[in-house]
Amino acid sequence: MLITDKVNLYLVSVKPQDNRQGSGRVESFGARLKREREQRGVTLDDIALSTKIGKRFLTALEEEHFEQLPGGIFSKGFVRAYACHLGIDEEQAIADYLSATAPSSPSELPQSDLPIEMAEQLEDREPVRAVRVPWALFAALLLVAALGFALWGFHSRETRKQDHAVAHIQPAADPRVAPTHTNGQSQAADATPGSFTVAIKAREDSWISITADGKQLSEQLLVAPAERSIEARDEIVIKAGSIGALDFSFNGKQLPAQGDYEEVKTLTFDANGLHPPTPKPSSPTAQSLPPRSLAIVIQCRRESARNPYCW
Repeated sequence: MLITDKVNLYLVSVKPQDNRQGSGRVESFGARLKREREQRGVTLDDIALSTKIGKRFLTALEEEHFEQLPGGIFSKGFVRAYACHLGIDEEQAIADYLSATAPSSPSELPQSDLPIEMAEQLEDREPVRAVRVPWALFAALLLVAALGFALWGFHSRETRKQDHAVAHIQPAADPRVAPTHTNGQSQAADATPGSFTVAIKAREDSWISITADGKQLSEQLLVAPAERSIEARDEIVIKAGSIGALDFSFNGKQLPAQGDYEEVKTLTFDANGLHPPTPKPSSPTAQSLPPRSLAIVIQCRRESARNPYCW
């Protein structure tokens, strides 16, 4: 709507007010606001609650105590919110407010000066909104960008920490001792040409010592159902504290049980398979041992499953 059209609307709206008054006196700005509010049955408390404007400012508008208002765009904002709540023309209400707060009374001004003054006030008001909106949008975009950058930085730091922790936790695996394959054929196919593979699977816990090609690879308690796979070119020596608790396979082929539970035994493998067991030297009988030595032998037999060095 053009400024001249707004001025014409204002001039037209003044005439009905003169007829309603019947006395030739123009209805004041505050009186009109109060009349419109009372006709709709709305209280100042209702408007204050809806618009979040202090009741004392609303009272100052109706009583035309404009010196109590903050002035400028804030007062215009109060008028606009008041008119919007009542459902009356917001632009017309602001024009009436500007007319009421003008330095000179409209009755003392020439008729031709009133549209000019209102046009200047309306022109001064329009650019204010145009300048404020882009700045608010720009500030919102900056806030969103800052939050996004902060989240990205936090996520990057957490990812680096997790990667660093995993790198420290994972131990270096011995290439010669690895978990066995569940499929015997694939296990044999993975072996290095010219070498052989022995797999161990624990049905119950047992202490083991593993030596491959003269190098000791591990000495530990194998906790069921753990599995180990050893690869060598010349020889593999496995000593177990409970040979009956372990299952063995050679190049993917399952071997029969190698002894009883809690029996200490050493197995030797080469490229041809398992070496036949060597006969054990005769051990002293219980009858030939003195009482103290007999007690030591019994205790060692009990501990042999977990500590073969007892013998």
